[in-house]
Amino acid sequence: MKTVSLKNELTTNAYPGRGIVAGLSADGKYAVSAYWTMGRSAGSRNRIFVKEEENGTEVIRTKAFDPSLIAGDPSLIIYAAVRTLNNQTIVTNGDQTDTIFEGLKSGLTFEQSLRSRKYEHDAPNYTPRISSLLEVADGKYNYSISILKSDNGNPDNTLRFTFNYDAPQKGKGHFIHTYMGDGNPLPSYEGEPTPVEIEGDIDTFTNNIWSWLNEDNKVSLFVRYIDLDTGKYDERILNKNK
Repeated sequence: MKTVSLKNELTTNAYPGRGIVAGLSADGKYAVSAYWTMGRSAGSRNRIFVKEEENGTEVIRTKAFDPSLIAGDPSLIIYAAVRTLNNQTIVTNGDQTDTIFEGLKSGLTFEQSLRSRKYEHDAPNYTPRISSLLEVADGKYNYSISILKSDNGNPDNTLRFTFNYDAPQKGKGHFIHTYMGDGNPLPSYEGEPTPVEIEGDIDTFTNNIWSWLNEDNKVSLFVRYIDLDTGKYDERILNKNK
């Protein structure tokens, strides 16, 4: 597949939904991870990303900006989006973050951990679960991306796809998101992750993504740059609700 502009992918789609990007910085020094949330309803827009500490490790969670507005099943919008296990960074759009985390701890692979999960129970959309795993160790880096989705809206069949990238290229990454665009029901993402360009340092990349997301629908953005030599990371969080 041809590498395309992330700017074009985002500015021409008013509602890609939640999205994940994983790749390598243009200078080849950093593993790059980005995740954002979007929303059309008041409940979906009533979210922020927050940092918390759990057993001495940082966790990025979604939380309700106004707890009084929570309605329906909160598990679909309130969850740990980012967890770190040793040299592995897990980033997902739902509570499957915890499933992957526990699976890896018990010796399962990324793909095996997700076999117990399926798309979200939000009929008629059946929102896909998208997940990424970044592994950085001894200057080496690889990443994987997964999507679990219904069979073209058929809830009786879960389609499971995992894509592994063993040799990330400088300034390039892969982008996956939940919806092809707006609609009712929302059309699930189709195809393999889209190759995209990754440009600039962490602040440039963060600010670019935030500016490219639809102003009405964007909610929160997380970006992390992980140093391939040290494993240490720098990160940014932007929330529309303040």
